[in-house]
Amino acid sequence: MGRKSIELILFIVLIFLLAFFLYKGATSSGYNWQWFRIDEFFLKFDKGKLILGPFLKGLLITFQISFLSFILTNVLGFTFGIFRVLNSFVARLLGYLYVEIFRNTPLIIQILFFYFVIAPVFNISGFWSAVIALSLFEGAYACEIVRAGIESIDKGQWEASFSLGLSKGNTISYIILPQAIKKVMLPLTNIFVSLIKDSALVSVIAVYDLTMEAQKAISETFMTFEIWLTVAFTYFLINVIILIMLRLFSYKMRWGDV
Repeated sequence: MGRKSIELILFIVLIFLLAFFLYKGATSSGYNWQWFRIDEFFLKFDKGKLILGPFLKGLLITFQISFLSFILTNVLGFTFGIFRVLNSFVARLLGYLYVEIFRNTPLIIQILFFYFVIAPVFNISGFWSAVIALSLFEGAYACEIVRAGIESIDKGQWEASFSLGLSKGNTISYIILPQAIKKVMLPLTNIFVSLIKDSALVSVIAVYDLTMEAQKAISETFMTFEIWLTVAFTYFLINVIILIMLRLFSYKMRWGDV
């Protein structure tokens, strides 16, 4: 028997044991499982028409927040990432402070601070408060990814550009960034997956995303475990699909197929 066959058998045994312990834990707890009611939270019939359930409505809000945050995250990431490599002391200081402040403080506190302190001043809704707070948090990580991508470009590229008379701004715009973007594309796609997961925290400011809809459903049905497990599996499934799609796209970008 080969090594691969032994590893496959061990893997199957491990899965079987895991399933067995999960089954024993679920049946011995005395909890009244109601999995047959889960489908009504996704789709349901009302007067002969198929309508979206609260989980799908919440999921749409989650997608909207994540997508808008991803756009703003990249804008912040590239802006402050470029600041970090400029010769200007003020620009480098701004980039440094931005990264250290938002990367080293809890996201949930940032969301609450922005919603209760900043948003009322500018009359910003809870939805956009969530988008901006998530973008500022993830933008700090994107900034470091972009900075690392720029600094990874060979110094000869900079020197060749300067010898042709290009300014530093034009060198970054036309020579360095096009090469750096291909290098940072894959790490940046991971941020979108993080945004999907982190968006669950916006429920603390009463934005009705998937997590908030789940909390509401639990308070009405007391199906705590069924709903939280369903929500966790939904996040997992979405993130796996998105990750595969984004990585395929980024690989094509890196190899010049797109």
